[in-house]
Amino acid sequence: MMHKFLPLGDMPSLLRRYASGELSPTQMVEAIHADIQNDPDHVWISVLPLESLRDYARKVEAQDMTSLPLYGVPFAIKDNIDLADIPTTAACPAFAYTPSRSAVVVQKLIDAGAIPIGKTNLDQFATGLNGTRSPYGACRNAFNPEYISGGSSSGSAVAVAKGQVCFSLGTDTAGSGRIPAAFNNLIGYKPTKGWLSAHGMVTACRSLDTVSVFAHTAADAARLLTISAAYDTADIYSREREGHGFDFGAAPHFRFGIPRQQQLKFFDNHESERLFNDAVARMQALGGEAIEIDFEPFLEAARLLYEGPWVAERYAAIQSFFELHGDQIIAPVREIIATAKQRSAADAFNGIYQLRSIKQQADQVWTQVDCLLAPTAGTIYPIHAMQQDPIRLNTNLGYYTNFMNLLDYAAVAVPAGFQRDGLPFGITLAAPAHQDEPLLHLAHRWQQAYSLPLGATGIALSPSTLFPIASRSGQIRIAVCGAHLSGLPLNEQLTSRHGRLVTSTTTSSDYKLYALPGHPPLRPGLIRVSKNEQGVAIEVEVWELPVRELGSFVASIPAPLGIGSITLANNETVLGFLCEYYAINNAKDISHLGGWRNYLRQLDNP
Repeated sequence: MMHKFLPLGDMPSLLRRYASGELSPTQMVEAIHADIQNDPDHVWISVLPLESLRDYARKVEAQDMTSLPLYGVPFAIKDNIDLADIPTTAACPAFAYTPSRSAVVVQKLIDAGAIPIGKTNLDQFATGLNGTRSPYGACRNAFNPEYISGGSSSGSAVAVAKGQVCFSLGTDTAGSGRIPAAFNNLIGYKPTKGWLSAHGMVTACRSLDTVSVFAHTAADAARLLTISAAYDTADIYSREREGHGFDFGAAPHFRFGIPRQQQLKFFDNHESERLFNDAVARMQALGGEAIEIDFEPFLEAARLLYEGPWVAERYAAIQSFFELHGDQIIAPVREIIATAKQRSAADAFNGIYQLRSIKQQADQVWTQVDCLLAPTAGTIYPIHAMQQDPIRLNTNLGYYTNFMNLLDYAAVAVPAGFQRDGLPFGITLAAPAHQDEPLLHLAHRWQQAYSLPLGATGIALSPSTLFPIASRSGQIRIAVCGAHLSGLPLNEQLTSRHGRLVTSTTTSSDYKLYALPGHPPLRPGLIRVSKNEQGVAIEVEVWELPVRELGSFVASIPAPLGIGSITLANNETVLGFLCEYYAINNAKDISHLGGWRNYLRQLDNP
C-alpha cells in the first residue's frame, strides 16, 4: 500500500517512525517519489527511478536499524556532486557526464544508511547566490514562489524546506550553502574548508569550495558532520580536524561581534533590519555580550572574490569546456567567467598577497570575540527583479557571505524569524577554522530557545533534541585558587594564553588552604587532607586553556606549588594548583576563611 506523503522533519523524528513500525524505508521512498513527480518549483534536475530507490531501501531494511546511524534517511544532492550512475550536470546539459563512483562524502552517507533521492537544481556551475541562473528553471522559494530561493544550492535548500528530504548536500564558495538556508528557514552549515572531502565535486573555486549541509536542525547538522567528515588523500585541500577550542556554544557567557551600525546594509529592507536587531537582543538573552567590530577588513576580503583574481579560478575549473562550448553556458555566468581571461599570473599573486594582509587585520577580531553574528543576507528579491538586474542584486546578496572561505572561517546560517510578509530571515554565526562544533552548539541553543517551525513544513521543532558532542575540544580545564583568580595580579598569565573562565565553584570538602610565608603574602597553598582530618570546601575558579599553552603555563609556576588533580564540589576532577606538603610547616592555616579572596579582604581590613 502506497503511503500518503507527509512532509519530513528532522532525522530523529523519522527514525522514531521507523522504530515504531509506522513506516518503512520502502514506503517512505515510494511516497517521496510519487510526490516529487510534480515539481513546479524547479527543485530537481534528476530523480532516481522508483525501482532504484526501492533497491536502496531494501538494502537498508536488510540490516539492523541500530547498526546504521542514518537508517533510511532520505537526502538530496546538489547536481555538481557525483552520485554513481546518475548524470552530473552542474546545471549545464552540454557539460553532463555520468560518474561510475559517488563522491566520497556521498558514499559515506550511503554507507551510514542514507538514501539518495536525486540531484537538485543550482545556479549553473555554482556561479550565483540567487537560484535563477539555471536552464532547468529558476528555483522558487519554498514560502513564496514569486521570490528567489537563494543559490547556488537552490534545489538542495528547497527540497529540505518542503520536507521532501531530511537533509541535503550543497556546496559553498561565496555563500551558496548559507543564503538559500536563510531564504527557506533552514540550518545551512558551511564547514571548515577541507573537513568534508571535495573529491567527486565539480568545483567553482577549488581552493575555496566546501561541501555544505542543509538541515532542519543544528543537531542534525552535527550528526551528519560526525559521519561525513574525514581526511581524504584524494582531495588536495583536505585537512585533519583539530580540537575546537573554547566551546562558546555551551558557555553561560560568551562574546559575539556585530558590524558597526554604519557598516550594516539592508538595502532598504526595514524588516530585515528589525529582525536583525531582534536577533542581537535574543543572543544577549542567551548570555552573549555584543561587541561592535570593524567590519571593513571582512568587506575588503569579500570584494576580492569577484573583483580580484579568484574569478580566474572559476575559469580554470571548466577551462577546456568553456573554450569548446562557451556558447552552451548561460548569461550572466558566461560573462562572469569570461572576465578571467583579463587576469594575469601577477594578478593572482598580488591578490594572494593582498588577502594575506587583509586576513591579518580581520583575524584581530578573535582577540575580542568568540564568534561573529551578522545577517545571512540583507534582503531578498522577487525572481523578476533578480532577472532584470542579475549582477548588482546578486552582489548585494553576498555582502555578508563572500569573505568567509577566503578568510578560512567556519559558519552556520540559522533561522531567525519571519518578515511580516511571511518570508524567512536568517542570521549567520561565524568563527575561525575548526570552531565548527561550538558554532553548531550555539545554533542549537538558539533553536531550542526561540523555537521556529522546521522549514516550510509547519512541523514544530522538538524541544527534547539533544546536541551530539563529537570531538575533543583541544582545551584543558584548570582550577586556580590564588593570585590567578579573576582581577588578581597573575590572572594575566591565563588571559594572555587565551584562557576563558568556565565557572566559579569550590573544591570538595576535604581540602585546606594555607598562606605561604612571604611579604607580601602572594601565594596560597592548597592541600588535600586525609580521611582522618577535617577539611573544608575552598573557593576556586575553573578556567579553560588551550592544551598547547599548558606547558608554558606550568613552567611559570614556582616551587613549592605545582599542578595536580583537584576534586570539585560536583565530584568532577580537573587539574589545579596544589602545594607540596613540606611547605605548610611555617604557613598560616586560612581554611576557615573559605578562600584566598576572603583572606586578602581580611588583610585589607584587619
